[in-house]
Amino acid sequence: MEDVNYLRQVTLTDLYTDSVCRKHLPKAGIDHSVRVAELAVDMAVRWGVDPDLAGKAGLLHDIGHGDFIVDGEWSYNLYATGDIHPIKGAERAHQLLVLKGEEMAAAREIALAILFHSGSTPIRPTGDPTPLQRLLAEADDVLEESDGRHHERELSYREGLERIRKLDAKIDALGTAAGAAPPPPK
Repeated sequence: MEDVNYLRQVTLTDLYTDSVCRKHLPKAGIDHSVRVAELAVDMAVRWGVDPDLAGKAGLLHDIGHGDFIVDGEWSYNLYATGDIHPIKGAERAHQLLVLKGEEMAAAREIALAILFHSGSTPIRPTGDPTPLQRLLAEADDVLEESDGRHHERELSYREGLERIRKLDAKIDALGTAAGAAPPPPK
C-alpha cells in the first residue's frame, strides 16, 4: 500500500487552543476531556472508527457543561436536575468545527455523537446509534466517577496541551499507517 501524507483540516490542537475550548473545557474538566479523547482514539482503532472523529468527539463531548458549582464545589444534584450539556455541547461543537474548517459531514457526525453521548439528554436517536455515537458514550462511561468527581480532576492547560499534541501525532500516524487519503479540497 502506498504511503499517503495524511493531512487533517482541523487538529485537536486547533480545537483545544481556540478561545471557545479555553472558556468551556474547564467547566467540564480539562483532565476528563483529554482522557476521553485519548480513550476514544484507542477505542476507534479497535472498533474500526475514524480516530480523528473519535478524538474530536472525545475532546468536545462535554463542551456544553454549564456552571454546576455551589459554594465552590461541583453540585451533582444541580447537574442531575438542570443539565442539558449534550444539547448545548452539540451545537457549540458543530459551530466550532465548521468555523475551524471541518468538513460539514464530519462536523455533523461529531455533533450528533456529542448530542447522544449522555443519558442526561432528553433527545433520543430515531434509529440505532452509529459506531461513533456508541464509542463516545462508552468512553465517557468508562471514565465516569460517582457524583461527577471526574469533572473535578485537575490538569493544567499546558499539560493538557502537551497530551493533545501527542494525541494529534498519534492520529496522524494512524492515518498514514492506514494509507488514508487526505480530505478532498474545499
